[in-house]
Amino acid sequence: MDVLDLLLDPLRSGIDRRALAEVALLGVVCGGLSFWVVGYRLAYPAESLAHGLLPGLVLASLAGAPLVLGALGGVAVAAALVALAARDERIDADTATAVVVTGMFGLGALLALAPETPARLGELLFGDPLGVTDADLVAAGALVVVGGLALAALHRPLAATAFDRVGARSLGIAPERVQLALLLLLSVALAVAVTGLGSLLVLAVLVAPAVAVRRHASSPPAAMAAGAGLAVVAGAIGIYASHHLGSAAGASVALSLVLAAALGTLGWPPRPVAAARRYRAGGLATPPRRPPSPGL
Repeated sequence: MDVLDLLLDPLRSGIDRRALAEVALLGVVCGGLSFWVVGYRLAYPAESLAHGLLPGLVLASLAGAPLVLGALGGVAVAAALVALAARDERIDADTATAVVVTGMFGLGALLALAPETPARLGELLFGDPLGVTDADLVAAGALVVVGGLALAALHRPLAATAFDRVGARSLGIAPERVQLALLLLLSVALAVAVTGLGSLLVLAVLVAPAVAVRRHASSPPAAMAAGAGLAVVAGAIGIYASHHLGSAAGASVALSLVLAAALGTLGWPPRPVAAARRYRAGGLATPPRRPPSPGL
């Protein structure tokens, strides 16, 4: 098989074309969003919500409803329970999150392993980009539009809050509302992306792109654009690897993203000295200060 066949074979398959479209759409918005997820230290809340929405996925599968609706419901219930548990002054937010998420994940596994549940636990946990439906593609396309508009509208308040929380208030920006808006956008992105990558692997597309490019970008917009591009490329590499090696598609995409993050952390590819100086001068050499957690 020559190089041309290696490149074109997946494109000849309708299943692989749909999978490539799915990971590309998710990569565009989630790769850009990952800059703020990492900058605001929301990786743990994102992982918690991804695990906590499993019961919603299982119930949607049982009812024959779109998984994205179950994921949205699962995210909403998990977030509400965490917020409720965190109201007890004897329990800190991280402990409340751990307890609620463990319980929700256990409930999801219990439901998924019930005899009357369709045998889709692996798909729900690890995703199946090769099995995306028209509804999944429409949801991913809607996420690109809505998520892109939201990121554009929130860019100034997010940047102001991340780099100078006190100064942001003097500009009329409410940091608590900004972080709540970011959490809402993150929840929607999780609910849509989990149908392709599963509740255990979806975190990769929301964290790895930012980690991979943070040493190479000279400004937040550049980091977001680079993260989106890297997520699309890594997703495509994962689908190609799945096609040619026979590996699981969701795991292949997640592994590609993680490998990209590892290479970026090790400083590859090396940056020109001038770009490195601009990066440090722009205040991106270290992550923004962590805003107070809203309870997740």
